[in-house]
Amino acid sequence: MSPERLLLLLVAAGSAEPSAPLPDVSTGVDFVVAFPENIASYYPDPPKLMVQITALYDQTKIIIKQHSFSTSEELQHKGESKEYNLYARMEIFKGETSRRTLQIHSDKSITVHAINRKSSSLQTALVLPIGKLSSEYFIPPVPEIQRTTRPAGIVTTDVTERSPFKLVIVNADMENEVKVEGSELETFSLHPYQVQQIWVKTEKDLRKVTAKHPVAVLFGHSCAIYHNCTCGQLFTSLPPAQSHKRKFYIPPFLAKDAEKNRSAIFYRPSLLINLIPETDFASCYVVNAISDTDSYAVIVVHKDLTDGVRVRKDPLERTVWQDLKGTDFRSVSVALATGKSAIWHTSSKMAVYFVGKKENAWFGNPAAILSHIPDFRGCVSSPEIVRIGKKADGWRESLKNCIDDQLDLVSFPETIFQTQISNKVLQANTDNLQEVWIGMRRSSMSGEWYWLNGFAVEDTNWEEGEPGSVDEGQCAIMSLEDGFGWRDEDCCKAAHPVCYKEPVFFPVE
Repeated sequence: MSPERLLLLLVAAGSAEPSAPLPDVSTGVDFVVAFPENIASYYPDPPKLMVQITALYDQTKIIIKQHSFSTSEELQHKGESKEYNLYARMEIFKGETSRRTLQIHSDKSITVHAINRKSSSLQTALVLPIGKLSSEYFIPPVPEIQRTTRPAGIVTTDVTERSPFKLVIVNADMENEVKVEGSELETFSLHPYQVQQIWVKTEKDLRKVTAKHPVAVLFGHSCAIYHNCTCGQLFTSLPPAQSHKRKFYIPPFLAKDAEKNRSAIFYRPSLLINLIPETDFASCYVVNAISDTDSYAVIVVHKDLTDGVRVRKDPLERTVWQDLKGTDFRSVSVALATGKSAIWHTSSKMAVYFVGKKENAWFGNPAAILSHIPDFRGCVSSPEIVRIGKKADGWRESLKNCIDDQLDLVSFPETIFQTQISNKVLQANTDNLQEVWIGMRRSSMSGEWYWLNGFAVEDTNWEEGEPGSVDEGQCAIMSLEDGFGWRDEDCCKAAHPVCYKEPVFFPVE
């Protein structure tokens, strides 16, 4: 693929409004997963089906129901990722309508990553929670694959590697009516957790899937040729339909040998992957390496912000970033260590893909998003709260008012933290206040300044001539004018406080 094609501006076909917002994070509590046929049902090696589940919070209870075959209850802790092996008979055979779906329910937020493996054929998928599925999906163009879809005359449902591409429509938890629009309209009903498969034949000119209630839609092929005469499974989960123009940046790591088409579903031999639009860039992702494979994270970030990328707790060092020509972005691929890796940014957003290789075959998917909120301290799973108190009062009363709201009067001992909080206070200042109380005061015993959270007073932002002598103001107040400077003030002065609650961080180790 030429460098000029690394930036795509795409608008989905049709004029329909989006039926669901693009998912902001990949976490949820209810999931449904289907495993399409891999290679062929008669292939001598049994499929190895599994899910990787990552818990965001402690004592997360998870129920895993494999159709009517079995139900298990699991317990995971904060930041823990575990693999669960499934019955081989969960595989859905060619062309059938089936209820063989995996249901996952939890009492706290998790992410789910599905893995479908048979011999050297391996495909992965990020599973969106039911609450973030859509009722409308656009069907992408079928990739041109020699000896699978090209020449067109060889396509037949009688030979696995030359069969048409197909849609696998996975119903959620409600009775549903589904339409597949093309040269003719196909309609059918689905029971809760039922799966319908549809051949994507050229003469059908299929364009869109719509449903009364949200569904998941997979698009792909059971055994597409990718190397010499070798074929393997090729599937991706379609993103919800969107009618507005979106911008995509394609990392060179993915672009090698890629098909030159203008679709948000990106194809290269053995790999079919959703591109991440710039509007969906996020600040924290989680990826899990797969054993016995080469596993990578592929990262796209603004060229001026590469220093803020962290893998686990470490900055990227001795890495070679590649410019995406004609854009302000750069990309890098990072080999993943065994197990879970949190990939996060200290101040901005980025795109992260999980990509792996087994022998000559590639697989991958967009990484699971945990947060869109950057923070220099780590990967945010629940955001901090910064709130200007409603009542103007003295410092002591303001402290009590914050505590009554289960918050603290803000302490921000580090310069970088002061900048982060000051910017959020400025956004929250809808009443055009001039000054606010912060969580610093003098000790009545020593006269020294201290933060309420116990941290040392080192990085300060006193206005010129401040603070005064020990006989002057005993409490610190912050200006909301330029510079956010501090001064000492009479603790009885009436002012609004900045109330604060710390974020919850996902363990990055």
